[in-house]
Amino acid sequence: MAAEALRQAVLLRDIFGNPFRPAIFSPEWRTETAVPLAQQMYDARDFGAMPILADALQDAGCDSADVLDHCRGAGPHVRGCWVVDLVLGKA
Repeated sequence: MAAEALRQAVLLRDIFGNPFRPAIFSPEWRTETAVPLAQQMYDARDFGAMPILADALQDAGCDSADVLDHCRGAGPHVRGCWVVDLVLGKA
């Protein structure tokens, strides 16, 4: 029971992020590298390239520790991941 609650909490954090500290996301970070990469992960439901997305966002000028740490974190990441949705303009 506790393990299932923990699993659900991890998934909710992937989808909604930290509601007490909303991340700032700059539209300039939506580059010709970041957007197609995020779209590919979203469509395939394969989030193995999240660390590469972090690199692309950092190259675009992203200095948000929340965004970059989330991308480089262990996950799991799922469709609806708050960072991917921000990159794609869905959030």
